[in-house]
Amino acid sequence: MKISKLLLTIILAATAAFQPAFSQSANTLAIEPSATPVPYNRMIFGQFIEHFHRQIYGGIFEPGSPLADKDGFRTDVVEALRELQIPIVRWPGGCFVSSYHWLDGVGQTRQPAYDKAWGVEDPNTFGTAEFVHWCRLIGAEPFICTNAGTGTAEEMSDWVEYCNLNVGKYAQIRKSQGIAEPLNVKYWSVGNENWGGHEIGAKTVAEWGPFVRESAKMMVSVDPTIKLFAAATADENWTLPLLQAAGHLLDYVSIHGYWDGLHQANNPSPYIECMMRTEQPAGDIASTIAILEKANLRGRVKIAFDEWNLRGWHHPTFPGGRGDKSRIADRNKNDINSTYTMADAVFSACFLNTCLRNCKDVEIGGFSPVVNTRGALFVYPKGIVRRTTFYVLKMYASLLEKNVLPTETICEKLEHNGKSTPVLDAIVTCDDAQKRYVIAVANKHPEKSVSFDVQTVTGAKIKQLKATVLSGSSPDDYNDVGAETRVIPESKLLKVDKGTVLLPPHSVVFIEANS
Repeated sequence: MKISKLLLTIILAATAAFQPAFSQSANTLAIEPSATPVPYNRMIFGQFIEHFHRQIYGGIFEPGSPLADKDGFRTDVVEALRELQIPIVRWPGGCFVSSYHWLDGVGQTRQPAYDKAWGVEDPNTFGTAEFVHWCRLIGAEPFICTNAGTGTAEEMSDWVEYCNLNVGKYAQIRKSQGIAEPLNVKYWSVGNENWGGHEIGAKTVAEWGPFVRESAKMMVSVDPTIKLFAAATADENWTLPLLQAAGHLLDYVSIHGYWDGLHQANNPSPYIECMMRTEQPAGDIASTIAILEKANLRGRVKIAFDEWNLRGWHHPTFPGGRGDKSRIADRNKNDINSTYTMADAVFSACFLNTCLRNCKDVEIGGFSPVVNTRGALFVYPKGIVRRTTFYVLKMYASLLEKNVLPTETICEKLEHNGKSTPVLDAIVTCDDAQKRYVIAVANKHPEKSVSFDVQTVTGAKIKQLKATVLSGSSPDDYNDVGAETRVIPESKLLKVDKGTVLLPPHSVVFIEANS
């Protein structure tokens, strides 16, 4: 099938009045006749892990556990994460990194250190070598975020030397510790959220650009082949001066987003309110693209959305204030599995669709985090639970074709409390020959199935289509210990009736079509 003949029309069945409601307008997802397939970078499906609560210790790393290997890595976690085909993992933070000194976490003798960001002691038994080894176990590229809070440009460049060189003081230290060959870490970030007052060693706008420039100069002088990131934001007042000072040395700007802010009060927003936020990531990306254009660096410098999640982490009073240490146990509330419903799944699908639509500019992602807290995988002493977001990440990593076809969408609106959002979020991907198509569609409506016209893709005579469907019996369904498979993807043959298929409510659906 030629692109010029490809037109997907979304027809929503008429419904009686209900809340939330649809506005009345046409619904079309069209691929322009002149559209050219755009290959996307699989690094968009990257992950993030931080030394926070039980993400590292009791998460991916648990020496002495009957489920751990001889090096202390949880084998059930490794096997599960391999399902996600993770291309890259960012570490060690996050806020943690802004007082982290990497030398404390290498070698045979490790000294525990007080973590000033999160108010606990870190044993430093999981450090650089362990992280890189774990990344290799799950099949991911290691991505190291450096200390731009209390650290220095020289400390950052020494870390690059330790990992990537065969000569020099720190390379020799690595060799003396029994690691003869370089670790070959390609991806490095200068700092984490240094624009924020919550961050240890936060910088002013005037300080940040020159600091990044000098740090980057030293790091690339050690290894010119590395890819460099710098902590940024979708705010021109911060990121434009950064790019003007250091953009010529950078490959990426790092931006972050959490759209259900739960840091101080753990009151997760209900499904419909989460759906009203599904378009906000697109605004952050558009603003960052505009800044790159203003700096004349669009195309040269890409976007890494290397921390993202619907739900913000819950850590009352920390970081950056006079924390009540008795409230550290409140961080366990992040691991209440009933939080992670179809709202999280559908939001995550919309986020990934947004990145893929902008794949000329967005190249790297970092779901935050991959394990525990708000993670895709819940890990406890006796096993694991794959949350709804785990399956969304798995579907995107394994089922899409390799190119995105640019689309134009006119869609019905889902309305709630004076706000609205398109009821569907869809992308179309294809193979290089434009013979096979995979359509990823999120139906945001909490209650109603949506009729989706596919006959211009498949032909009028098709009676059924292969699909993978993630949904639940209600928008609040979730997986938990003892109910690990309540919400899982199902392979289905969708009935085609007069050219249309039905998309279940609160669902993520991948439809396969051949020309």
